[in-house]
Amino acid sequence: MGTIYRVGQRGRQATSWPATRRSPEELLGHIPKGLRRREPPRLPEVSQGELVRHYTALSRMNHGVDTGFYPLGSCTMKYNPKLHEEIARLPGFTELHPLSPLESAQGVLEALWRLGELLKRIAGMPGITLQPAAGAHGELTGMLLIKRYFEDRGESERRRVILLPDSAHGTNPASAAMAGFRVIPVPSNEGGTVDLRALEELLGEEVAGIMMTVPNTLGIFERDILSITEMVHEVGGLCYFDGANLNAFLGRARPGDMGADIFHFNLHKTFSTPHGSGGPGAGPLTVSERLIPYLPVPQIVREGDRFVLSYDLPKSIGRVHPFLGNVLVMLKALAYILTLGDEGLREVSTGAVLAANYLRVRLREAYEIPYDGLCKHEFVASTVGLGVKARDVAKRLIDYGFHPPTVYFPLIVEEALMIEPTETETVETLDAFVEAMLRIAREAVENPEALAEAPHNAPVRRLDEVRAAREPILREEFPASTD
Repeated sequence: MGTIYRVGQRGRQATSWPATRRSPEELLGHIPKGLRRREPPRLPEVSQGELVRHYTALSRMNHGVDTGFYPLGSCTMKYNPKLHEEIARLPGFTELHPLSPLESAQGVLEALWRLGELLKRIAGMPGITLQPAAGAHGELTGMLLIKRYFEDRGESERRRVILLPDSAHGTNPASAAMAGFRVIPVPSNEGGTVDLRALEELLGEEVAGIMMTVPNTLGIFERDILSITEMVHEVGGLCYFDGANLNAFLGRARPGDMGADIFHFNLHKTFSTPHGSGGPGAGPLTVSERLIPYLPVPQIVREGDRFVLSYDLPKSIGRVHPFLGNVLVMLKALAYILTLGDEGLREVSTGAVLAANYLRVRLREAYEIPYDGLCKHEFVASTVGLGVKARDVAKRLIDYGFHPPTVYFPLIVEEALMIEPTETETVETLDAFVEAMLRIAREAVENPEALAEAPHNAPVRRLDEVRAAREPILREEFPASTD
């Protein structure tokens, strides 16, 4: 399928502009000469029908939660209520200018303030910022808070190390490094959790903190979490919890009670915003009492019946996002929380854990499960025993109508398939996925070529991934002019 420029003919248009009393020359007079185009832009010349059909056809080549099962590990690709999309589209929200005076923005400010209060209760932590635009942005913000905390204490030159379990999310080390820390990995034990002896050997006065994914990317909850946070606190370090896997314990446990100093939410995973294609997202950050003075400004503060923006944090790290963050994402999160209530939020974690364990047990007869114990929201399988690559199983799944799970992560599992079914899928869908996976396992033995050449019936066949990475085609040349 070509680009939109391969559709249409010269002179066609899909819309028209309203008439204006001013001449083009008069309008151009308001634009400095240095900013004017020297020639008209090369825009597609298509009819409205051609325009709609082109992008509709393009959308049908994609996969999403509205078209099929999406078991992408650690990314929580679940169904989200369409009602919440409508709430975020209300004119009172979408037409509000970011620079509106506070008197005109009281509704939005109240909604964001209420969301912050609810997220603090869910996390069990007293401070919050809504500014981060995604999980990794929240991670970086958290690392900057840790850095400022130790600068304020005169320990920044000594506290240069962030400890990172080898089962943590891949963005964690990048976030710590960007903030100027040195990352030291902490190995896992045979059960897939943090090796306490190895952790003890790494702890010292140079440690600024530890970044943990809870549960970790193996889908395993750290049973020794209280011991881990206590050990880090004893040497003066801080504890960061990556909240991307919150679906596993939502409404049932709180990071603040486990000893977390920083915890980020992925609203685009847990709270009703579709997660995929690079956005949109939001990664609010909750913090313990000791880190509140360093939070980004402004803070939304309630003063009687009014809501104001407070900059009264002289030790703040400053802004990390323009204006108030990704507001429409946060409005959907508020609607989701209020719709479900406490009982509904607990049902989210119940369904997520039940679905993951159902798939784990049904698939372990054909696939190796390196850490085959009770998992939380996801688990990791391996194709090593089948003699095929994880990517081959993933490509073959496309032929059966399923989006592949995450492959080759976490790195501590060879030929890994990280599978997260989420809490919104029916048992019939889970059974169909299992049957496809079992059939692929049989094909791996009886007809491995079928996997090596998959997908066979997708809109796009298997690509040369190495060449695509080394020689990317990022633009298409315009066809030769017929003038």
